[in-house]
This record gives sequence, structure tokens and C-alpha cells, in this order.
Amino acid sequence: MCNNPYYHGHNYRLIVKVSGEVDPVSGMLIDLNLLSKIIESNVIDYLDHKNLNMQIEEFKSLNPTVENICYVIHQRLRKVMDERFSLRIRLYETERNFAEYPVI
Repeated sequence: MCNNPYYHGHNYRLIVKVSGEVDPVSGMLIDLNLLSKIIESNVIDYLDHKNLNMQIEEFKSLNPTVENICYVIHQRLRKVMDERFSLRIRLYETERNFAEYPVI
């Protein structure tokens, strides 16, 4: 019996790849502190320690497979990040099992 009312959780490992043109003035593609804050507020705070089926709107009608979680993360980040950046999401369910979105 699990003590958490929303059952047990999984520990995923997330990699967000951002690509695009490097700013010639700053020498950076994107400020990594800013990127970290965007990921924290739009992904981690939204999904972490949640029952995806019961607490996350997207998964009330979508099976929360690692592939679909990648898709949802991509969609959430795409909405808040500048269109000049290309995004690629890689989500590890285990050390050897992962999914990526978008699929190339």
C-alpha cells in the first residue's frame, strides 16, 4: 500500500536541447539560467510529484507514456520560448530507455 494519495512516482531524467544562432554580442545561444528557470516553471513545477492521469489536464485524455510526456513537455516549452530556437526533448524513463520529441 502506498502512503501517497496519488500513488507512487517515477524518476525521469530530462534533457532539453536548444539550438539556433548564437548571439554575436553575448556569445550565447540562450542564457542557461533563464533556460533553467523556464524549464523549472513550465515543466518541473507542472509535472513533478503529480499523478499525471489525475492532476495533469493533458493526460486526462492522453496515456502518459514517456513518448507522450516528451510531446507535452515540448508543447509547453514551445509556447514560452522564442521561435528562433529549435527544441528537442529527450526523456529517460530508465538508464537505457528514453524517448525524444520531435522525431527526426
